Amino acid sequence: MGNSRVPKSGTPRAAAPIRRWESGALAHAVSDPFGQGPLPWLRGSEHYFDDTGQVVPWYLDHAPAPGARIPAPRSTTGPRTADDVHQQIKGFTSTGAAAPGDSLDFHITVDPPQQFSVDIYRIGHYGGDGAAKITTSPRLSGIVQPPPLTADRTVSCHHWWLSWRLQIPSYWNTGAYVAVLTTMDGYRSHIPFTVRDDRPADLLLLLPDVTWQAYNLYPEDGRTGASLYHAWDEDGSLLGESDAATTVSFDRPYAGAGLPLHVGHAYDFIRWAERYGYDLAYADTRDLHAGRVDPTRYRGLVFPGHDEYWSVPMRRTTEQARDSGTSLVFLSANTMYWQVELSPSPSGVPDRLLTCRKRRGPGKAALWREVDRPEQQLMGIQYAGRVPEPSPLVVRNADHWLWDATGAHEGDEIEGLVAGEADRYFPRTQLPEHQSRILLAHSPYQDGDGARRHQETSLYRAPSGALVFASGTFAWSPALDRPGHVDTRVQRATANLLDRICKRD
Repeated sequence: MGNSRVPKSGTPRAAAPIRRWESGALAHAVSDPFGQGPLPWLRGSEHYFDDTGQVVPWYLDHAPAPGARIPAPRSTTGPRTADDVHQQIKGFTSTGAAAPGDSLDFHITVDPPQQFSVDIYRIGHYGGDGAAKITTSPRLSGIVQPPPLTADRTVSCHHWWLSWRLQIPSYWNTGAYVAVLTTMDGYRSHIPFTVRDDRPADLLLLLPDVTWQAYNLYPEDGRTGASLYHAWDEDGSLLGESDAATTVSFDRPYAGAGLPLHVGHAYDFIRWAERYGYDLAYADTRDLHAGRVDPTRYRGLVFPGHDEYWSVPMRRTTEQARDSGTSLVFLSANTMYWQVELSPSPSGVPDRLLTCRKRRGPGKAALWREVDRPEQQLMGIQYAGRVPEPSPLVVRNADHWLWDATGAHEGDEIEGLVAGEADRYFPRTQLPEHQSRILLAHSPYQDGDGARRHQETSLYRAPSGALVFASGTFAWSPALDRPGHVDTRVQRATANLLDRICKRD
């Protein structure tokens, strides 16, 4: 998915019309060719035809060729996606992950004011549907909430009124959920949330909500919104990192359709893992930060998607997990790159503000490797750079048990599996202590300047006996269950890994 832009209707200023950006796609689309990923239970009603007559799914960021007709919706009867200029319906929850028996507070704005409903879906395999509807709210009264508050590019909606309180029944399964908001006149938006509990399980899945928020450009209105990557100037031009926010708030909706940019990576893993019956518990990375995760309850911690922003407590708990015998599975690349801090909201709610100073201002460096704690000391490899065009993953050490029954041979190429961003082993950087260590792929690719680079996939066994796997590519999770990207070799290799972890082999 490229850095494409679709003109938006409506002109808040007399200048050129505000362009349409969906769900932070502009912020980082070049380095995530998978975008949000398919949400099959919502796909049907919003397909567009591009200028060649091809059908383009609603979740792709699409721009017509210069001078081409803007494609019209294939169907005008289904729900339409709300946007950040008109704010037809947008919302967020004022708490992080919640447990069965807890309540979840939704803060929602509706313009024009009208009734709306909330359908709650749980992500899973569900016979290929990708999710199942769990419940529907009563009809709710929608109001236009006050404009977001901004201070030093930090955008917050913590002053929005409560719209609906969901009491989570004790019998609900833990998991990744999505609230689908729909107005009476047919506009739709989404709010992701997590239901967690403290029961022991084979695997704990950690949803990367800290990284999701770092990329959130809400509101993508050409004026107000800001992420840790972008903000706008007075003319509606998009500014880069040096002018972006240093602090972003969880008290705001996600941009565009209301789904985080990288949410699809986690959903791909969930659909696949639940299909094959793995015993999963769920939590957010803010739970890891806040000390609500006891790693001794699990045989492995799984980080399924792009998980770039880590606090000191997140790393400390994860290292303690490894050192106590709990295995770690990193299924993406560019993990634990930036060091961040979490702080309370203005009203005192913990962990509602995310700060990353990057390379600006006073204070310590924000890259883990610049404070002498490189990522490789935990994962065995670390971030190497972006991959402009998907490249094959080249199998190495094919006689290792990870590749058992995959059909993969030494030097085989798995097409398109090195994509988005890549990690590799850095010889001059300290490795973690290990009983054994192996690289399971060594894959050449060209960077944006045409220079030859390479990606690597790593596995090591810590002195505690814990296994630590790092895929070293964005494309691993999509290869598990993303239509058009599934690879049976990656599915089998992942099963080999998780089976060993679950059996403590």
